[in-house]
Amino acid sequence: MSVSKTNAMRILDQHKVEYGVHSYDNKDGNIDGVSVAAKIKKQPEQVYKTLVAQGTSKDVYVYIIEVEAELDLKKAAKAAGEKKVEMLPVKDIQKYTGYIRGGCSPVGMKKLYPTFIDQRAEGLETMVVSAGKIGLQIELSPADLQKVVHAHFADLLK
Repeated sequence: MSVSKTNAMRILDQHKVEYGVHSYDNKDGNIDGVSVAAKIKKQPEQVYKTLVAQGTSKDVYVYIIEVEAELDLKKAAKAAGEKKVEMLPVKDIQKYTGYIRGGCSPVGMKKLYPTFIDQRAEGLETMVVSAGKIGLQIELSPADLQKVVHAHFADLLK
């Protein structure tokens, strides 16, 4: 099956980053990270979700964590140098990122927001994140993702 390139894939191509593409059937509506991991036959600890939050300063931050994990908002705020961060309401995700919930890639958002990847990803050979479209995931090395989105590794989980 041929896959039309998403904006995230085009950006990785521009940066000459090697990545793999995984597609999955989303007609059943199961697009949560754990379901996606099972559909693409990957361990959940290798599949990451992209979360978007806003700090007290109104700045927007991106957090990339394992699909089964929960973001610790205190640790997230500390990583961003904020007093407090709160998750962006789902209705605002597209306005800020250009992506919809369930298809939000850390690569190719409308702006390059300060981005943090949970430190556990550093030990992985590859990690899987959204390709920017529901039904598509990209697999790449954490170091390559870090370079492309100028991310910092941080302790982010509860």
